[in-house]
Amino acid sequence: MKRTGQLSYHLCRLLLGAVFIYAGILKINDIPVFAGQIARYELLPYQWDYLAAATLPYIEVIAGLLLICNRRVRAAALTSGGMLIFFILILLSVLARGLEIDCGCFGPSIQSSPQQALLRNVLLLVLAHFVFHLHNNYARKKSLTEQESDS
Repeated sequence: MKRTGQLSYHLCRLLLGAVFIYAGILKINDIPVFAGQIARYELLPYQWDYLAAATLPYIEVIAGLLLICNRRVRAAALTSGGMLIFFILILLSVLARGLEIDCGCFGPSIQSSPQQALLRNVLLLVLAHFVFHLHNNYARKKSLTEQESDS
């Protein structure tokens, strides 16, 4: 059973990391277009749309790389989960206001409705939850002898 749990943990970690890296890189490739997608949400002042577009993709890529490289996993999972909760709240706002916009989750190249993005974000939040809580149980820990040999 421990093997299955360990495999599940690593698959969740790698999948979550890959999704965040992929999404971040697609947005980094065309930041002005991503800023326009953020503006369609009608939540931020115009200048802040560009600030969000210029920083958010890099945070996504860094969190994804940390997850893939199995470094600072709990912090990366917490950051990813926090972003996902924020995205879910924004998408609920879009649905409540009746806006029909592309979510912009994967930059301009992949379009999805707010409903599709909401479902995807909830599923990714479940992955982030599992990674955060299972890290202590299934992450490879160095034994005392390995730690002594590193010094």
